[in-house]
Amino acid sequence: MIAPVYARVGQTITLEGYADDFGSHIVAIEFSLDGGTTWERHSTEASTPDRSVHWTFQWTPEEEGSYPLKVRSVTEDGRVSPEAAAADIVVSQ
Repeated sequence: MIAPVYARVGQTITLEGYADDFGSHIVAIEFSLDGGTTWERHSTEASTPDRSVHWTFQWTPEEEGSYPLKVRSVTEDGRVSPEAAAADIVVSQ
C-alpha cells in the first residue's frame, strides 16, 4: 500500500501510475473506490504489449470520509492483476 492521498470535498484530484504485464497486452485498467466490491473499467486497447501503460484517474469526492482505492490491470485474455495496487484517499471539507 502506498501513502494516503488527501483530498477535499468538491475538488478534483488526479491519480496516476504505470501498469506492465511483461509481454501481455493490457487492454483495461480498473479502479475501485469501495475496496474492490465494484470496479470501473477504462480501456487501454490502444496500448501495445511491449510497453508499460501509463494511466491517470480523475475523481471528485462528494463526501468526507476514507475511500480505499484499488487499481488493477486486465489483459486481452481476461486475466486481472493477482494483487491490486492500493491506497487510501482521505477526504475532508
